[in-house]
Parts: sequence; structure tokens; C-alpha cells
Amino acid sequence: MQNNDYLKWVYLLMLSLIWGTSFILIKKALIGLNAYQLGALRTIITGVFLFIVGYNKLKLIKKEDWKWIALSGFVGSFFPAFFFAIAETEIDSAVASILNSLVPLNTVLLGAAVFKIATSTRQVIGIVIGFVGTSILILEGADLNPNQNYWYAGFVIASTIMYAINVNVIKTYLQHVKPLSIAAGNYVIIFIPALLVLILTDFFNVENLDQSEFVSSIGFVVVLSFFGTALAKVLFNKLVQMSTPVFASSVTYIMPIVALIWGLLDNETFSWTQGLGSLIILFGVFLANRKQKKIRSN
Repeated sequence: MQNNDYLKWVYLLMLSLIWGTSFILIKKALIGLNAYQLGALRTIITGVFLFIVGYNKLKLIKKEDWKWIALSGFVGSFFPAFFFAIAETEIDSAVASILNSLVPLNTVLLGAAVFKIATSTRQVIGIVIGFVGTSILILEGADLNPNQNYWYAGFVIASTIMYAINVNVIKTYLQHVKPLSIAAGNYVIIFIPALLVLILTDFFNVENLDQSEFVSSIGFVVVLSFFGTALAKVLFNKLVQMSTPVFASSVTYIMPIVALIWGLLDNETFSWTQGLGSLIILFGVFLANRKQKKIRSN
């Protein structure tokens, strides 16, 4: 038990570093690729990595589990890969990472509303506070960067809802399935749809290969796919199974710090008001995650 407690914190810190860096990698990859090419290529390359190491694990998935594997694949990997790329065509990578902190709040909210997981008054208050912080962050960002379309923040928020669904699905229906089996199974389902999207984006036009930005962007996607998706997905599935959905989604506590450092190094602007909004979000997440003795069931 003590070993598990230690390991879950190691996984949490590793994921925070990996995913915190993912946002700047997406930004750099968008220099030579469009959002749909990036999302599709990220999914395909990740799928290849996971097939190589996890092909033999697919046979461990029972027939009745595949519907949950499919749902997990689409909401936990496929759509967010495109949504984050689309969002970062308009908003800064650091802001996208902070908005991603809504995952634990949405995990609590969906856990109570859909999966009938007990919630508390403190968690509800935390959710409200988190949304207040989100509003401040978005509104201030729109004022600070009038050239950016902050409606695109909606793509990040939608992704956090899907991530929350994924966490609850894994914990509720796939607890008995090996993490690598889940990850490889996810990409068996979403690989072909991603390939079709890539074909439709004119990615295979030979003229693209003559552009240095196109080639370097592919390099960023390869790094993003291996570390930020393939490796991180296996670690995250393991973390969900050894802890709780809310603890696992708390990786978003530390991710924004890593992403913010990368963003500032890349000359992104970030105001004190946005910092206040970010702190409010994280306080809401902390409140929603804090243990309470008395719990009511909705």
C-alpha cells in the first residue's frame, strides 16, 4: 500500500512534466502543419508506437469491454488531439494548459451526475470557483490579446469534459484491464478514422516535403506522440487504476506551471489578472479534491 502511494505521486509528477511540455510542442508543430494534420498525425504515430509494444496485450481485452475501449479512445484521445490543436491556432499554449485544469472539476461533476459517484458540498463549491477563474482567464485573455479569438477556448473546455468522461469510464468499467491493453485498444479503434482525416487534409502532397517548416513540425509531432501521448497514456491509465479518478486528473495542478514556463520562454504574454484567474481555478480544483469526512450522495 505504501509503495502504491509513493508510485502514484511519481506517476503524477512525470505526467505533469510530460503533458506540461505538450502544449508548446503543439504550438511549434502548428508552424508547418494545420490543426487537422497535427491531430491526425499525432494519433497515427501514437498508434504505431502502441501497436509495437502493446499488440500482444490486445488479446487480453474481453469482447464486452471493447465498447468502453472505443468510447475511451474517442473521448480520451481522438477528439482532444484535434481540439487542442484547433484551440492553439488562436490562443496561447500557456492559457490552453491552464484551462485544462478544469479536468478534475469536470471529473467530479460528471462522476456525480452520470456515474453516480458521491460528491460533497465542498466539491460543488470548488466547481463554481473553478468556473469563475475560467471566466476571468478567458475574458482577460481576450482583452490582452485582441488579435486572438478566445472563443477557441471552448475547444479546450470541451476536451476537459471528454477527459473527465474518459477518467470515469476507465475507473468504472475498465479497472480490470491492463493499462497498456487499454491504450493499444484505444488506438486500434481510432487509427483508421485518423488516417482518413490525414488523407483528406492533403498531407501527402509531395510539395510539402520541400518546406523545412513542414519537416521540422513532423519532428515535433513525433516527440509529442511518443512522450505526450503514447507513454503518457499508459502512465495515466495506470495512475487511474492505482488511485482515484480525481487524484489522477489532478495532474493538471502542476501541468500549467510547466506550460507557463515554456510559454514565457517563447515570448507569450501573461498578465497579473490572468495569473489571478489561474490561481482561482487551481484553488477550485484543490477544494474539489480535498477530502471531507461527511459525504452526501446525489
